[in-house]
Amino acid sequence: MADPYAMLGISRNATEKDIKSAYRKLAKELHPDRNKDNPKAAERFSQVTQAYDLLADKDKRARFDRGEIDADGNPANPFAGMGGAGMGGGGMGGRSGGFGAGGQRGFRAEDFQGFDQDGVDLGDIFEGLFGGGQGGFARGGPRGPAGFGQQRRPPPKGGDIAYRLRVPFVDAATRKDQRITLADGKTIDLKIPAGVEDGTQMRLKGKGERGPGGNGDGIVTITVERHKAFRRDGDDVRLDLPITLTEAVAGAKVRCPTVDGTVMLTIRAGTSGGTTMRLKGKGFSTKAGGRGDQLVTLQITLPGDTAELAGRLDGWQDDSNPRAELGV
Repeated sequence: MADPYAMLGISRNATEKDIKSAYRKLAKELHPDRNKDNPKAAERFSQVTQAYDLLADKDKRARFDRGEIDADGNPANPFAGMGGAGMGGGGMGGRSGGFGAGGQRGFRAEDFQGFDQDGVDLGDIFEGLFGGGQGGFARGGPRGPAGFGQQRRPPPKGGDIAYRLRVPFVDAATRKDQRITLADGKTIDLKIPAGVEDGTQMRLKGKGERGPGGNGDGIVTITVERHKAFRRDGDDVRLDLPITLTEAVAGAKVRCPTVDGTVMLTIRAGTSGGTTMRLKGKGFSTKAGGRGDQLVTLQITLPGDTAELAGRLDGWQDDSNPRAELGV
């Protein structure tokens, strides 16, 4: 490989920030997803990545600057010190790490210092550049000079594509399938997951951008819309239900909306306003299975014209104290 500084277009006294900035610019320009018909760009992308791997590592960069390793990370002279005194004394032994009995080399671990080079994690570089994430770039495996276990970096997957899906309140509670149109124009029906809430994410495998190593994924973030009457309380659904004074005093059967449709609710005679009734299994689905409940709070409403009601109550006084439990 050519000089890594020249490959990134930076000077030898470049800072870590300069190195990272230069690589970001080149990686974005040469990325295979943007140069599908230009194999030379893909080749140069690999070269600038290798240059970044070396210079972004402080130890490797220092050893390269001192001439201890070359631009490919190989020791400049891996067999230095194998001759000389180690071969003297009328034989080929006599020195630890030299050629021992039988003419076989007794290598020491320090003779190969620098051969065990770990790949650099490029997650922080690729994040945000290609389709909202690392775009499926795999972490590098062990890297070393050719012939000593070098492994090529797997081809990158395409970037992920982010989608936002607004789901009506009732559909979220009942887990009704939602239709979504993907970036490629195809339409699919999504099954709403149990326990869905604002911010819930669904991963659609292979529905992202195309790449040499396969497609990225589609990431769907769900927003549950507000409802004019229902409101959520954990896994339960709450509803304020207006009833008339006559229904509260005499009792009645009244129609009550739920996320599953209308049901008949029985109001007992003498029911006070603020009473909360529970409808089992009429709430949101739970992650553990089953569903929450619907909590119906009764609100007594008076007619718009209360003149007749006042006439009927003329001479009657309610002497009870509904605030007694509050200490007033």
